Amino acid sequence: MSLSFNPIPFDLAAGFAHWLIVMAIVLILSGISLTLMSLAAGGITGPLQVAWHVKDGIADLLGTSPRRVVALTMLTFREAFRRKTLWVFAVFGVLFLFAGWFMSDVTADPALQVKAYVSFVLRTISWLILPVVMLLACWGLPEDIRARSLHTVVTKPVRRHEIVLGRILGFVLIGTFVLSVMGAVGYVWVIRQLPASMQSHLTARVPIYGDIRFVTREGLEKNDEGKYIRDGINVGDESMFRSFVEGNSKARAIWEFKDIHPERLAEPGKLVLESTFQSFRTHKGNMEAGLLCQLTLVNEAKNVRVPLKTFNVKEFHRNVYDVAEMNPVLTDVDGKPANLEKDLLHDGKLRVEAACLSGGQLLGMARPDLFIRLPSRTFAASYFKSIFSIGLMMVTVIVLGVVAGCFVKGPVATLLTAFVVIVGRLSHTFMKELTSGYYRDSNFQMQGRGILDSLIRIPTHLTPGIEMGDGFIYRAIQAIDNVELSGLWAIQHLFPDLRTFDTTEYVANAFDVPWSASLLPSLAVTVGYCIPWIIVGYFSLKIRELEAK
Repeated sequence: MSLSFNPIPFDLAAGFAHWLIVMAIVLILSGISLTLMSLAAGGITGPLQVAWHVKDGIADLLGTSPRRVVALTMLTFREAFRRKTLWVFAVFGVLFLFAGWFMSDVTADPALQVKAYVSFVLRTISWLILPVVMLLACWGLPEDIRARSLHTVVTKPVRRHEIVLGRILGFVLIGTFVLSVMGAVGYVWVIRQLPASMQSHLTARVPIYGDIRFVTREGLEKNDEGKYIRDGINVGDESMFRSFVEGNSKARAIWEFKDIHPERLAEPGKLVLESTFQSFRTHKGNMEAGLLCQLTLVNEAKNVRVPLKTFNVKEFHRNVYDVAEMNPVLTDVDGKPANLEKDLLHDGKLRVEAACLSGGQLLGMARPDLFIRLPSRTFAASYFKSIFSIGLMMVTVIVLGVVAGCFVKGPVATLLTAFVVIVGRLSHTFMKELTSGYYRDSNFQMQGRGILDSLIRIPTHLTPGIEMGDGFIYRAIQAIDNVELSGLWAIQHLFPDLRTFDTTEYVANAFDVPWSASLLPSLAVTVGYCIPWIIVGYFSLKIRELEAK
């Protein structure tokens, strides 16, 4: 099976620079707000008190005692056990006890059967572990304050941030224990539940993706602006994830691969291409045979083109193309013999062109639909990488819950944490599209995006692709809407993008969970949000009146 999204490597340097910019804006706005509020509340001495609290906080952070943090961590861990946290295992066990009744033989396709089992396990683990740790984190400190057990702790030589860190690490420890047991049980359940005939589908393919562009039916590679054409024919798909090339024409999809060295391949000189193209039939044709496709290996530096033997596209299935097996002798368009390493690979680069040879039909292609396949890894490696990603999401939710409990009561902290999780999981894409001006998986830029712009376009029936004008009123509307969008841009960054932690599609579709496109951004999101949240939690608990229940 193929991926329904485009895995893009995460740029750590650009992400860190973006984080610094956002943090600088937050610090500046926070400093201005605190200064104004302190002046209104305490007069001229108000800002001095704020500065004193900041200086005291820095001194506390520098004087952190690991022993006290560890002691508070173990105390939190034991309290979580006393609160019967491990009852989640009973729910988990019941689900797995009866799941086999409803999931056996759900499909005749082994790949889809494996996908159903793996998706069920990973999503069940995620949906069970998050509510448990969220309730623990959100109700921990508020319950301690209500029961006055925290009063005994603060009378000791313990700093407030050490209490926050101890609570966070304690909940992370109990959550890690629960997640580890659930992950191990889930792995054993998948292995034992699937028959021996399906065990071969439990693998982790390692792909190398290239950059995709298209050639028109007239053979043009660039548009009027001199840029490469990035989209093919649109057959009416709303998302425009795949573009289509017309059959029996000059239309092509071109992948440019980099860092392709012989030692990285399955065997020296053994090139394996795998594709999952989508067919679009304008007429019935031969329904028993797939559309005819031909791949061509190209080295532009040496002007070498090697057309490969054609194959029938098996739609909704993997099309594994072993170049050496299908083409014992490689020959270029002139009939001259060609060598993969000497003639086609140039500085680790390889160009692959895909064409549809069935007249009147179209083949849909996206960037992840064709890749060079490297030696596969074990299913266990990919599976436990996904468990690790769930663990990172768990840490993020725990930190948010503990911090929320530092300044509000348990029910409110639970609602606040749940709201952030829901928005970060379901609405983050919409907010990003709204503030950036681009639709998902498309380069189409939205023209009318602001409130005032929309209020004018709706009654006048102007579509987003039509310009309203270039007068003073329109420029004023744009300026006001830009202020609104800037505020939404700032609000968007208050919510972590929790979609980053979802690696189920990789494992369920028999792909290895990539470090650069999945685990690294997940780790960056966790660290990037948890650091400022912990600081907010410390100052919230420091200035809070503990007598107030």
